[in-house]
Amino acid sequence: MKGLKQIFGNRIAIFSLDPQSSRDRGVQPDHEVFISYEQIQVEDIAPLQEELRLNPTAMESAYLVYAIYKEKWLETLLAQEGKEIEEFAEEIGAHKGSLVALHRKLKRLEHFPFMVKRFRGGDAIDRIMEYIDRGIHIVLEFGRQTSMLCYLLVANIIARRIHEEYVKKSERYYATQKPEDQPRQLVLTIEEAHKFLNPVAAKQTIFGAIAREMRKYFVSLLVVDQRPSGIDEEVLSQIGTKIVALLNDEKDIQAILTGVSNASGLRSILASLDSKQQVLVLGHAVPMPVVIQTRNYDEQFYRDMGDLSRKERKERAEKEMVELFG
Repeated sequence: MKGLKQIFGNRIAIFSLDPQSSRDRGVQPDHEVFISYEQIQVEDIAPLQEELRLNPTAMESAYLVYAIYKEKWLETLLAQEGKEIEEFAEEIGAHKGSLVALHRKLKRLEHFPFMVKRFRGGDAIDRIMEYIDRGIHIVLEFGRQTSMLCYLLVANIIARRIHEEYVKKSERYYATQKPEDQPRQLVLTIEEAHKFLNPVAAKQTIFGAIAREMRKYFVSLLVVDQRPSGIDEEVLSQIGTKIVALLNDEKDIQAILTGVSNASGLRSILASLDSKQQVLVLGHAVPMPVVIQTRNYDEQFYRDMGDLSRKERKERAEKEMVELFG
């Protein structure tokens, strides 16, 4: 099965946390991603609370460390060993037990190969912004770094930086009203969205802010999830267009159809969809709810997208020459 890079070529840039995994699949990544300790803020740890089983007191301890050490907070915290961590807690006025727990659980971050104390080869997120400005689509590959902890951390860091940059660009455009200052429209796609947008995380993470306010800053979210009932109701109400495959859980169906007219009729349509073959589209993008047949991701799809063999490219070029010049 081909990936987007193999089909669309230089219109796609691959940023990989595991470049060897990408190469093993026959894809050459454009850039390797490293995350430095200094890039991680306490807000980036917020979506990890459930995954790391951090209590609110531990998060308060993290803010205490940040208040003193700023961008060096994580490196300073993880550098403590043994009894040092208790002495460190006394020094900054943090609860000992909470800081010890925070230290122990954040130690897991050191095992990620893309985590570094200092940048290697420049800031990957700056490069991502350069590609976005040029209209090139970005795929962030995790490779063998498949843990939810890794996904939540990296996605939140990158989304926060993009949020900051787009707010700056948008405010400059609104001030100057120059067409050349208008930011390029951007869509951020996130999978397992309920991890970022559940009622607790939506108020603490950057994804909640993006979902609620970022359309005025030229950024939209494409939310992908198998458990829509886990997403905050306010965020769900901001989703203008929904593409829904077969759902069986009553809570998920109710979440999708909340606030939608003729919900009872759509409920019966949802129940009758062919699994992996049909989806229901409803919302701003269509004048009325409609069921569509999904395409097969196969050789015919590749050709329709312009991914042709050398022989097919030659035949198409000859045909276009005839049509153009007779």
